[in-house]
Amino acid sequence: MDEGEHIGQMKIVKVVAAIIIDNKRVFATQRGYGEFKDGWEFPGGKINEGETAEEALIREIKEELDTEVCPFKSLDTVEYDYPKFHLSMECFLCEIKSGKLTLKEHEASAWLGKDELYSLDWLPADKVLIPRIEEYFLAL
Repeated sequence: MDEGEHIGQMKIVKVVAAIIIDNKRVFATQRGYGEFKDGWEFPGGKINEGETAEEALIREIKEELDTEVCPFKSLDTVEYDYPKFHLSMECFLCEIKSGKLTLKEHEASAWLGKDELYSLDWLPADKVLIPRIEEYFLAL
């Protein structure tokens, strides 16, 4: 599907999200702009035409956080209906390859352990991932 496709009258937005894992913690970011400003999310962004999800993920994290990540496992694809669009979000577990996670577009960030996953005000589509990440941590 491309960005121009619709479900009924609803636009479909295809994005990727990085579930960056380090030392049994996951990296979360707080949006610094737009309609969902201040909501917490997993970093990532739109998939450009001609890109694979993994290529988009690597590009987006480089742009947003000046960090190179290595996606190592698909965690889930979240399908979520926001009021103005349908979000299709491919989510990958990632490790940091190089860089220091420098915030370029977000206003805050946090490293969360398993017991802190529910402590943030997550955006609705990202909140769906929390039980899956909890399961991943329990399996470690």
